[in-house]
Amino acid sequence: MRQYVPGGDRGKPREPTGPRPPRVRSRGEVIGICASAGGPGALADVLGRLPPNFAIPILVVQHMTPGFLAPMVAWMDRNLALPVGLAGDGQQLAPGIWFAPDETHLKLEATRRLRLDTETTPGNHRPSGDVLLSSLARVAGAQAVAVVLTGMGRDGADGLAAVAAAGGRTIAQDERSSGVYGMPRAAAESGAKTVLCPAAIGDELAALDRITARP
Repeated sequence: MRQYVPGGDRGKPREPTGPRPPRVRSRGEVIGICASAGGPGALADVLGRLPPNFAIPILVVQHMTPGFLAPMVAWMDRNLALPVGLAGDGQQLAPGIWFAPDETHLKLEATRRLRLDTETTPGNHRPSGDVLLSSLARVAGAQAVAVVLTGMGRDGADGLAAVAAAGGRTIAQDERSSGVYGMPRAAAESGAKTVLCPAAIGDELAALDRITARP
């Protein structure tokens, strides 16, 4: 398992040069991931399987003590192939991995812009996986992808259920690989269609954005 190590840096692979073949997109306009206890390592394993030309935007909620998120995001930006950063209010949805900032809900609006909310406090968490995933269900519908990783409680389960009801793809981490099998269990009970370890989840996501040559 790849571990999150503060200060680690293996460098980003170089983008391939020359013309690229046309992209053939499988289901997936936007991916939402939520995680809590054990999440940094699981996220590194999932996101580390994605290639540098992966085009589907990824929005992430990671429950973390305020002050620790920014260093983790910086580490991931140095060590993953894709750009990684904190989401900005009004930011246009774009390829890359965008984390909800500390104490801030992250939502996708119908304009395909990101909205940060520091006022609403549903449930026990801000940021909330349920808030993020429910917004993806409303905006992207069947083209939304919901992923719930290791963590205590049930944040993300209701949002994943909303994505499932909209016809989107739903994935939960399996019990064996979970540091805490609370959130993934609730997600599985709420209708997650696929249950996998983090590396296999990464492969599943990578398959949504295969690049093939035009016949």
